[in-house]
Amino acid sequence: MNAGQFVSRLTRRSRSNFFYAFLVLPKAQRDAMYAVYAFCRIVDDIVDEGGGDRARARRELGWWREEVQRVFGGRPEHPAGERLQDSIRRFPIPQQALLDIIDGVEMDLDQSSYATFDALYPYCYRVASAVGLCTIEIFGYGDPRAREYAVSLGVALQLTNIMRDVRPDAAMGRVYLPQEDLDRFGVTADDLREGRYTPAFVALMERQAARAHEYYDRAWSALPAADRPRLFAAEIMGHTYFELLGAMEQRRFQVFGERVSVPTRRRLAIALRYWAGARLRRRSAA
Repeated sequence: MNAGQFVSRLTRRSRSNFFYAFLVLPKAQRDAMYAVYAFCRIVDDIVDEGGGDRARARRELGWWREEVQRVFGGRPEHPAGERLQDSIRRFPIPQQALLDIIDGVEMDLDQSSYATFDALYPYCYRVASAVGLCTIEIFGYGDPRAREYAVSLGVALQLTNIMRDVRPDAAMGRVYLPQEDLDRFGVTADDLREGRYTPAFVALMERQAARAHEYYDRAWSALPAADRPRLFAAEIMGHTYFELLGAMEQRRFQVFGERVSVPTRRRLAIALRYWAGARLRRRSAA
């Protein structure tokens, strides 16, 4: 299997909510997004699927830090690194953002809870906003406010993920909901692990949803109008996850049973809507 096949298969197998945003991109951008996503998936799996061997996970993450250096130095060794190298030759993907992503997943080896949202924010930035800073370089933009858009949208997406996955995360010993919020509403880590659906849990999740809405609003306020035609794939990602947040709200945050998701038909509709909107804007500007 060549490097391109490795990356494409890994991305398709993940069934990510991002996959439909990738499909409507031009080939060069799509290949670069596959490369970035594969990198993220690989380093994340080092921690999540490492069987609790923290020393081994640290060594492997250290190897990937070196691989990022090799990618930018022209000597990658891994198939995903080879694809990343192809991508950085075409697009100005920032090296620091890739290193920030590794730092973010490594935080899961050192920290299993966060006292406040301010303490959680650096984690959200590294595992999500840094990805956004890579992707906007692939999509292209002219207004520097696009970077603010990418950072805020990344936080919003990560907060949505945290809400959806609160029980499986707790089962692995990770509680990303700020401890100050748990204390405020009288919910414990054991409640999350056991899936205790109570009025207190609903109130706790309403607080998390309000914070996520705040970051979606910040992102959309920062999105430069002139760059929307180029950033349509980011809009697809954002609105797909916003739909996921809405689905949790409609269910009154009953996330302890069947995993909440956005139906495939709806994800496709969102992708087509923002892709078509971008085409219309380009034609109007021509």
